[in-house]
Amino acid sequence: MERELLLLGLLRHEDMHGYRLVELIERDLSTCADVKKPTAYFLLAKLAKAGLIARSRSREGKRPPKWVYRLTAEGEAAFQRLLRQNLEAHLPAKFGGDIGLAFLEALGVEEAAEHLLRRRDAIAGALEGFRAAPEHAGSLGLVLAHQRLHLESELRWIDSVLTWLRGSGRAGISPKLPGIPHHTPNEAS
Repeated sequence: MERELLLLGLLRHEDMHGYRLVELIERDLSTCADVKKPTAYFLLAKLAKAGLIARSRSREGKRPPKWVYRLTAEGEAAFQRLLRQNLEAHLPAKFGGDIGLAFLEALGVEEAAEHLLRRRDAIAGALEGFRAAPEHAGSLGLVLAHQRLHLESELRWIDSVLTWLRGSGRAGISPKLPGIPHHTPNEAS
């Protein structure tokens, strides 16, 4: 649903070929959608078959012809429906890096801290990239601001984990991080 919304939304602004769509996603929207070229073309074919977009051949100079996609009236209606559903929905975040945290006690404190420091450096680098990026007006600015806020929060969180790990972290003891309610596995949430 999210990927279809993204493609329909981009085509809502202008007709374009698939390569341009993928380029825009990778450059401006990769923080909220992972759409590789094969997936984009698969989805474009699916949307065309459903009548939500139309495609026509276009040729520039001596280059090979390309498919150019445009939103249909049915596509606009689907875009509006998907947009409303997406804005209303809570889509829980999944953090693949948390899997390693679940088994942190398998490493010594120093080694665990060393790996988490590398993660911290990666987060700080990504955050610097967002801070250095030019401001974007309108809705795209909201996407980037959300990602920046997430990275700032992630940086504060990883710092609290490192502080806990160095101060009181021991195998078999769950962290009681500042500002985070702590429940043992047998307690009700």
